[in-house]
Amino acid sequence: MHTDTDLETTLLGPVLADRACGDCTVCCTELTVDTPDFAKPAGTPCIHLSGRGCGIHAVRPRICRTWFCAWRRIASLPDDARPDRSGLLVSLNFVKAPQNCFEGVSINVRVLAGSNAIENGMAATVLDSVCDQLIPVWFSDGSKKMLMHPDNDVARLVLSGDAAPHHLRDEVAAWRERYGVFAAKG
Repeated sequence: MHTDTDLETTLLGPVLADRACGDCTVCCTELTVDTPDFAKPAGTPCIHLSGRGCGIHAVRPRICRTWFCAWRRIASLPDDARPDRSGLLVSLNFVKAPQNCFEGVSINVRVLAGSNAIENGMAATVLDSVCDQLIPVWFSDGSKKMLMHPDNDVARLVLSGDAAPHHLRDEVAAWRERYGVFAAKG
């Protein structure tokens, strides 16, 4: 049986030995955590977060020991894409009740409050680095969530089941092969 961690490694790659969280604690505030041994809502700092990082680092919950943002796994992301430097949190998301086949398991690029990642081009650089596989990519700027990959024409064809024009046939077929089973349920 595969666990979420196994799926993260399969889709994003292993944790890179030359990348460390350092002073970054973005995930400790931004993410929802809902596990049997620890829970916190999104946008709320972890109760164990101190001015010096995790106050219980040596005995932190399993989810905190095993979860890593995409910056720690995707070598093509630049060093400046670390969440505390870039103002972006890139992660693999698991949605229990997805609205469509592109939401169940996807990469999510979130712009953090106060970030200028759109204006300075970092958001575009990060999106270019993660929109190259058969993994849906969503972008959230805080006010709306947008599907960035596959592009709208391909996504519409995958979801509708309509025949693809010749120039999109192979791409649509690849997405349907991977996600079609989920599209049929929705």
